[in-house]
Amino acid sequence: MRDSSLITGALAIMGAAGLAAYLFLGQSNAQSASVSFEDTEGPNLVIEVSGTTNGSITIDLLPNVAPLHVEQITALAEEGAYDGVIFHRVIEGFMAQTGDVEFGKIGGDTVRAGMGGSSRPNIPAEFSDVPFQRGVVGMARSASPDSANSQFFIMFEPATHLNGQYTVVGRVIEGMDVVDAIKKGSSQHNGAVLDPDQMAHVTVVK
Repeated sequence: MRDSSLITGALAIMGAAGLAAYLFLGQSNAQSASVSFEDTEGPNLVIEVSGTTNGSITIDLLPNVAPLHVEQITALAEEGAYDGVIFHRVIEGFMAQTGDVEFGKIGGDTVRAGMGGSSRPNIPAEFSDVPFQRGVVGMARSASPDSANSQFFIMFEPATHLNGQYTVVGRVIEGMDVVDAIKKGSSQHNGAVLDPDQMAHVTVVK
């Protein structure tokens, strides 16, 4: 995810084939459906959000589904790499994307947020049959299936065109109301957010 071929924004996650589905989803109300996922044996990723939105999001990570990706996210969180990283692309009715520890830090030059990864290597795809429902967390990547690194996205609404195309790493078990309230980006700018909310502090609870 650290090269110029990275496909950013909505199309990085959807692909061109999903654009029509996104346009449909964009008309729905992301706060209309509740989320009720079981808390498995973890670990849990706890995100403290600050900015225009303040609150806590708890994500139940799924090492039985994507062990390599969960290991990477857990390691980055434990070393504090996610602290201060912005939600750089947030699309109403679709998803909120964050996790660019290279270019997405508050206080730095975030104009390239969404183009970076981390100092750790990219991860081979771990596609599964877990569907992309509201509250599901997936890994962002470039055109290459094996290019996920540190960025992830949280679904506002189901998106079946993502199933089997992106790695599912977890599910929101608490704080979906906080996810819904994350500051949205401009549709004219592919979801890029002006003065975005951030992950102020990210911890792992095992």
